Parts: sequence; structure tokens; C-alpha cells
Amino acid sequence: MHTYQVKFISICTLFVFATACSTHNKAKKGTVNTNAVEQRSANTDYKPAFAGQTRIDSIKTTTPYTVEKLSDKLNRPWAIIPLPNNQFLITQKDGEAVIMDSLGKIVNKVSGFPAVDSDGQGGLLDITLDPAYATNKMLYWSYAEKTNCDSNLMAVAKGRFDEKNCIVNDVKVIFRATPYTKSTLHYGSRLIFDKDGHLFVSTGERSVLEGRAQAQLLSAGLGKIFKITTDGAAAPGNPFITQKEAMPQIYAYGIRNCQSLDIHPVTGDLWEAEFGPRGGDELNIIKPGKNYGWPVITYGIEYGGDKIGDGIQQKEGMEQPIYYWDPTLSPGGMSFYKGNAIPEWENNLFISGLSGQHICRLLIKNNKVVGEERLLKDKNERFRDIAYSNGMLFAVTDGGSLYRIKKK
Repeated sequence: MHTYQVKFISICTLFVFATACSTHNKAKKGTVNTNAVEQRSANTDYKPAFAGQTRIDSIKTTTPYTVEKLSDKLNRPWAIIPLPNNQFLITQKDGEAVIMDSLGKIVNKVSGFPAVDSDGQGGLLDITLDPAYATNKMLYWSYAEKTNCDSNLMAVAKGRFDEKNCIVNDVKVIFRATPYTKSTLHYGSRLIFDKDGHLFVSTGERSVLEGRAQAQLLSAGLGKIFKITTDGAAAPGNPFITQKEAMPQIYAYGIRNCQSLDIHPVTGDLWEAEFGPRGGDELNIIKPGKNYGWPVITYGIEYGGDKIGDGIQQKEGMEQPIYYWDPTLSPGGMSFYKGNAIPEWENNLFISGLSGQHICRLLIKNNKVVGEERLLKDKNERFRDIAYSNGMLFAVTDGGSLYRIKKK
């Protein structure tokens, strides 16, 4: 096993990354839409590639709904997923997961996970159920895996969940986003199954200069979206599966740090949101073989104010985001609203905002964002993940809270 020696961009950069990309106070004046929900000055004077790519018109939910804090007892939660019995499985960064009922009571703790590197943005990260969970009880999760030489990476493991004894058995690591790197940042790490039973996995570029460059390399696993089988092999039909020296699990590349994935309930498209640097958080539709540009093109700048690379936002052969934010939202998890209990929310996209401290609701038509709303802004919480279940939304925060949003 090789240890890759890396250096951080700067101490300032490290601090800001570790606090999930908060917005710098000195901002340049950017695009202004007086009807947009965002009225702060942008960090740049970059122009969008098309109308509606940023600062779209504000919308407001008209259906009465309620927001309830069900718990404040969680310990640095990272992911929340519904279980078939109307309970929730919630991962916590220290390496433990808990089972919580629909009223916010922790009913059990889950053991059996491998040791995690919980420094910085690491820890036990995302988790998902096998599509055949009802019969095979298989769980898949991502985590920061540390070596004995102080380097680490994002790994994906699977195991069989013994629900009676609340323990994960037969644990096996199925995928590692190599190379091992000395960094505590930008693990990415969102998991979601497609309709064919293949697993999409996101990873970041680890917030180091070498990682930035590797986001553009098909031979490296940093800054990528992968598509793998339940054994960690390349999914059949992957775009680079026959290309010499390319990681065959790569599905798309040029990603900065993606903690948001979900599949559109109507079109079946894979949607993704990722952290930009100072400005330039992106929303993308991920297509096989496409290059999403980082760090060559970006709508953000360095935290110190310098341009990134050549300071360009468009380049032939690189995809434009469907939407971007400046200042930052810092997108955690995302979920499409898959029902119609609140009719105007059907197929809307909800993204949990960290430094943005709100849940972002996006109205989407024909793959374009046509409206934006901020929910739960008054809670002053960093929203880490959000899940849809039975007509309701459930969100966890870095402060340890669980919120439920439902029709009144």
C-alpha cells in the first residue's frame, strides 16, 4: 500500500473547509434579481451561462404545514434513512448508528461497524438499504477509513443487519476511493441505488492540491461519481470500463465534494449537488462519462479571494451546472418529494444547507430550476441530511436535532 504525501492549500483554507465552507464577508457585486430569495452580494462578478442558472425567483409554499423538533439527542448525525417499519436509521460521525422511532425516541444503538477516522469531516457517513432488504437485510455504508500510517480514504462496506440483536454481521469492505491521502476533508460520500440494483457512490477531492488535479484523472478515485455492483465491481456498461488505466467504477468526474445524490422519481435521472469553494455550489444532472469541470471551471473563487486556475466558468467538453449558488448553500443531503401529501411539493427537490442554515426547496420543470424557497431558516441550524417518508420530510442537523415537516 502506498502512502501519498499531500499538502494543504493553506491554513486558512483548512479552517474554512472544516467549517463547511462558510461565506466570506468581503464580497463582490454579482448578478442581482430583486425577486430572488438570495439578496446578499455575490462573491464574484461571474456571469451565468444561461438565464435562470442562479438566483431564480423566490417562491412560497401555500399549503399549511407544520415543523416539529422531534429530538435534540443525536450526536453529530450524518445521514438519515427510513426503515420499512416507520423507524429511521441514523449514522453518527463517531462510528455509531442509532434506530429512532417516528416520534424521535432512540430505541436502539447499532453495533458492528468497523473503526472510523472521525477527525474533521470524516467518520461514519452515509448508509442505505439493499433494494432487496426485506429478504436479505443487507446494509451498505460509507466511512473514513484510516491506515496505520495516518493516511485515509472513503471506503464503502456492506453487512447483514441482525435486527433482533441490533448488530451488523459479515462486514466486508467492497470499494475504496483510492489513493490514500493525508487529509481530514472532502470525503463526499453519498450512496444511492438505481432501479437495476447498482450503487452510485460519490467522493470528494480531499481538499488538497493533488486531489484537485486528480478530480480530472480517470486513474484516480478522488472527485468522482462511481457506479458499482453490490460486490464493488464496475457496474455493467460503465463509460470507462474498457479504457486502459481508468478506474472502471468511475461513472462521472470533475467533482469537487458531493454529499448530495438522489434519483428523480419521474425521469430516473441522477441529480447531484456539491460544495463549491467561496461561492459556486452546484446542482447537476449526472450523466455517464461526463466531466463536471472541477477545478478547471467553477463559479467560485479561492477563500483568500484569488481566482481558481484560469478563472473560467465554461469550457468545451465540460458540463454546466443546472443551477449554482453564490454565496454558498453548502449542500448536505438531498431528497425529492416523492408523494403529493403537499401537492405543490410533488417532485420538488429539497436540499439540506449547512452554512446556509436552511432547507432549500427547488421547483423544477423540464430539468430547469424555476423557483427557490428557504425553509426552517428561523431554526439557526446546520442541516446535514434530509429524507422523505410517507408524505413527510425528516431532517437532521449538526447540532443533533431531528425535525419533521408535514402537512398541517
